[in-house]
Amino acid sequence: MDIKTIRERAFAMPLTSPAYPMGPYRFVNREFFIISYRTDPDRLRAVVPEPLQVAAPIVNYEFIRMPDSTGFGDYTESGQVIPVQYKGQAGNYTHAMYLDDHPPLAGGRELWGFPKKLAQPKLHTEIDTLVGTLDYGPVRVATGTMGYKHHMLDAQALARALGSTPNYLLKIIPHVDGSARICELVCYYLEDVSLKGAWEGPSSLSLAPHALAPVADLPVLEVLGAKHFVADLTLGLGKVVFDYLA
Repeated sequence: MDIKTIRERAFAMPLTSPAYPMGPYRFVNREFFIISYRTDPDRLRAVVPEPLQVAAPIVNYEFIRMPDSTGFGDYTESGQVIPVQYKGQAGNYTHAMYLDDHPPLAGGRELWGFPKKLAQPKLHTEIDTLVGTLDYGPVRVATGTMGYKHHMLDAQALARALGSTPNYLLKIIPHVDGSARICELVCYYLEDVSLKGAWEGPSSLSLAPHALAPVADLPVLEVLGAKHFVADLTLGLGKVVFDYLA
C-alpha cells in the first residue's frame, strides 16, 4: 500500500478494517433519562478543566438508550455531564461516560474525545417506573428511577435548548512515548434535533463507590429533578476551542 493510499484511507484504526464508519452519525429514537442533582462544589471544581468554569454545584446524571444509530448500532450509555460556562456562555462538560458497544466507544474517544469506558448500563420501564442502572463488571454503581411520564414538558423549548447548547470535551491522545500528543478542549453541537416527547416525574438517584467507575466521587447531596425524552438527532463533529499544548 503506497503512502498516497494510506493518507486517503487513514481516518480510524485499524487502517484496513476501521472500528467505525465515516459520519455523519444520526440517531433515531434516542431515549434520554437525565437526573439533575446538587453535589459538593469543591469536588466539582477539581474535575472541571480550565478554561471552563463551574456554573453551579450541579451534575446531570444521564442514562441514554440508542436503539438505532448510524454505524454504531444498538447500545446504551450512562454518565455525568456538568453545566459549565466558557467565555460567558452556558454549556455542558462531559465528565464521564460508560457504554456497552465498541464502535461508539472507539469513535467517541478518537473523533471527539468523549471520556468513554466499557461497562453495562441499562434503561428500561418497569411497570410504572423508568429505571436506569450502571454496572461495572458485577458491581452496581448507579441506579436512577423516575415516575413514568407523570407530566409533559415543553418539547419545542427542550429541542431548541438541545440544539443551541455547546458541549465540551477534553480530548487526549498520547504520543508513542506516553506523553500527550493531543490535549485539546473540543466543542460540539447536537444538530437536526426532532423531539418526539418529553416528560418529568418524581425521581431518585443512588451512586455507589467504585475504584474504576468513580461516579460517586461527585456525591448526590440533593436530587433537583429529572426529565425523560425521546429524540432523533445528529451528533455533530467538533471543533477545537483551546489547545493545552500550544
